[in-house]
Amino acid sequence: MAERVTREKVDREDGYLYYLGRDGYVWRTPMKNNSRGRKSKIGAERVSRQEGYLYFIDKSGYVARTKMNRRGRIRRARRR
Repeated sequence: MAERVTREKVDREDGYLYYLGRDGYVWRTPMKNNSRGRKSKIGAERVSRQEGYLYFIDKSGYVARTKMNRRGRIRRARRR
């Protein structure tokens, strides 16, 4: 079961993909069928992420999180 993280609601428009960026803000980017759209930051509320959770925008338009199911796998450190 997901838990709501923010109080700010995102009003969605057709032709855009909404996601939570690395900086903690909600962003929208145009889909392929929307040639006029521009990438932009939505809202002013910043989310601080915690390890082990998956963050997403739920059906109501709020940022929510749920615990990741790793099924016993140990997470390895990323190499850059």
